[in-house]
Amino acid sequence: MKTLAPILGAASLMAACAPVEPTAPTTPSDGPTQCRADQYQRYVGRNRSELPAKPANENWRVTCTTCPVTMDYSPSRLNILYEERTGIIREVKCG
Repeated sequence: MKTLAPILGAASLMAACAPVEPTAPTTPSDGPTQCRADQYQRYVGRNRSELPAKPANENWRVTCTTCPVTMDYSPSRLNILYEERTGIIREVKCG
């Protein structure tokens, strides 16, 4: 039994060093493209009055950074957060 342990240990080490096939990169389904946040990043730092009209088929939540909102997560919803005092957009993200 004592001679079997080193052999099993060596076999385990060799298996751990075996090459791994690379996998294709995956696109996260809930990333910034699902709610199109990447397309609205240019509004960060601008006044919320500069936002375009919400497209009919999109789900937006425009609210101040300190305003209460529901905590439910919706990957297709675009959240646009602005400072209440100034109206300056501080963050654009999905959720």
